[in-house]
Amino acid sequence: MDFISQSWHWAVSGFGIVIVMFLLIYTGERFGISSSFRAMCSMIAGKKSAPYFDYDWKQQAWMFIFIAGAVIGGYIGSYVIGDPNPVAISAETINELQVLGVPPPAQGLLPESIFNFNFLMSFKGFLLFIIGGFLIGFGTRWAGGCTSGHAITGLASLQIPSLVAVIGFFIGGLLTTHIFLPLILSL
Repeated sequence: MDFISQSWHWAVSGFGIVIVMFLLIYTGERFGISSSFRAMCSMIAGKKSAPYFDYDWKQQAWMFIFIAGAVIGGYIGSYVIGDPNPVAISAETINELQVLGVPPPAQGLLPESIFNFNFLMSFKGFLLFIIGGFLIGFGTRWAGGCTSGHAITGLASLQIPSLVAVIGFFIGGLLTTHIFLPLILSL
C-alpha cells in the first residue's frame, strides 16, 4: 500500500497517457470528457432533442466505462489511499488568495468561503458558477471538444484546430486568473 500511495514522478502518468493515446489512435477512437457527455445525451434523448445527438452512441459505449473509472479512481484516490494530511499550499498562493479577499482553505484545495451553498446563492456566486458553468459548456461545444480532448487527443494527432483551441484555453485561463476573477471577487 505504501508503494501505491506514495508520490510518483510525473513521467509515470505521462507514459500512461502516451500508451492510451497510441491505443486510441490505433483503434481510430477519440478521447475527451465532452465526447462522453455527447454519447450519454444521445443515449438518453437521442435525435429527438437535437440533430447533434443523432448518431450511433453504441460505438462510443466504451466512454461510459472511462467515466465510471474516473469516478471510481477519484474515490479510491481520495478516500482509500489518500493522504490524511492537509494539502500543502504554497505561501505565494495563500498570499494571492488573501489579496483577493479569500481566506485560504483550512483543509483541501477549495477555499470554503467560496465553495459553499451560501456563496452560490450570492451575486458573485451566480457570476462565478452559473454563468461560468454556462460559458464552459458553451465553449466546449463551440470549440468542438474540451481541454482534455484537444490537449491530449488533438495535439497527439497533430490537429491544428486543437493547437489553436489549447492556445485559446491558456489565454482564457490567464485572463480569468489575472483580470476577471479579481474583478468579480472585488464586487
